[in-house]
Amino acid sequence: MEDFRAIAQQIADDILTGRLVAGDRLPPQRIFAHRRGIAPSTASRVYDDLRRRGLVVGETGRGTFVRAVPPSNRPALSEPQIAQFNLDTNYPVLADQHLLLSAGLRQMALNPELLQRSLREVSVRGTVTLRDSVAHAMSGSGHMLTASSLLFTGNGKQAIAATLSALASTGDRVGFEALTYPLAKAIATKLGLAAVPIAMDAQGLIPEALEAAHRASPLRAVYVQPTLHNPLGVTMPSRRRQELAKTLLRMNDVIAVEDSVYGFLDDMAPPPLSTFAPEHTIFLDSLSKRVGPGLTLGIISAPERHIEALSNAIVTGAWGAGGFAMEICSRWLADGTIAALEADKRREAIDRQTLAQKALSGFRVRANRHAYHLYLELPDKLRADEFVQAVAARGIAITPASAFSVSASHAPNAVRIGLANLRSHEIQPLLTNIVNVIAESTSGRN
Repeated sequence: MEDFRAIAQQIADDILTGRLVAGDRLPPQRIFAHRRGIAPSTASRVYDDLRRRGLVVGETGRGTFVRAVPPSNRPALSEPQIAQFNLDTNYPVLADQHLLLSAGLRQMALNPELLQRSLREVSVRGTVTLRDSVAHAMSGSGHMLTASSLLFTGNGKQAIAATLSALASTGDRVGFEALTYPLAKAIATKLGLAAVPIAMDAQGLIPEALEAAHRASPLRAVYVQPTLHNPLGVTMPSRRRQELAKTLLRMNDVIAVEDSVYGFLDDMAPPPLSTFAPEHTIFLDSLSKRVGPGLTLGIISAPERHIEALSNAIVTGAWGAGGFAMEICSRWLADGTIAALEADKRREAIDRQTLAQKALSGFRVRANRHAYHLYLELPDKLRADEFVQAVAARGIAITPASAFSVSASHAPNAVRIGLANLRSHEIQPLLTNIVNVIAESTSGRN
């Protein structure tokens, strides 16, 4: 029997030598298996191998295609290419926010004792003042954080890594919404965890799908974004959160890892999932979106039974926060500086979404008026992989939906566009530029 690796290499050679070119569609796996005289399971392993190597991409309902630019066949560059306009990452840093932050920094600079204290080694539990500041500032209507539940990491990504590391071991299954934050998925893979896609609908993750996945083979945890989901912008309604909480109770030891990094942008969103299932939810947040990725803090609020394991994971993973970030963020939380930033960013998000909707009128867009990102579904004639490359040629970086897909085999034919890194006056011209790429790319296709 021919080894799947040998067959995959034959296809790879065809791609790299140009016998198969960008955009060519591979036959469905069933037909490929019949033509080659191999088992369907072997064909599946061939296609999986090609996808892992970045040579092909699968798109839901369309098939498997040769990538527009095979990574292993790219010419070496003397200098890295950087997009002139980055609509790929999504950290809202307002043009004048440094003016608001500077007062707290000046106070730190003028207080030698405070500066000296911020340079010392700190605990993952933070100071009493920091815990009280976070608990007070980040509690809201129907949602109360307790100071005793809090732990701190250097940023939100480290909070995710520490939490997954504490909850699961190599080989354990962890559920994710079918489309999810790419770095959360990557962290799970790095930890040796099996990422399991859980179906979604217009209200977010489907509780019945989660329970079915757990019945098929037990899950240790499920990572979920109930408010302003990335990339879809979905905010899970209160009733769905309650249904999900009841499902978690039935599933016993499965813990929800609730990422609320965008939650502050929608002050009318329902209470977090942790409100409905406090003993079955670890709540994560950070200041990266509120303040900026350059000076941030990761925040974990956990049931008491998980505190020790999480503390150990943060320490052994070297994911702890620095003293200076703890000290200055504590002051900004206590004096209302961060609350003022949040209000500014909420207003700005609504304004930017209004501009984006005008520019993309007539296209299939999934967006939330409170979010700094949107999800653009592409015409059937245009493949996401090719589209991202065509937009990049104009100096604009966007993200294909495949980056968010938990399943390696297929991804929707769509892209995510971030609005945070632009100035307001740039939004309509840049989105119009993207619309023009769609028109040019589809005009000659039947």
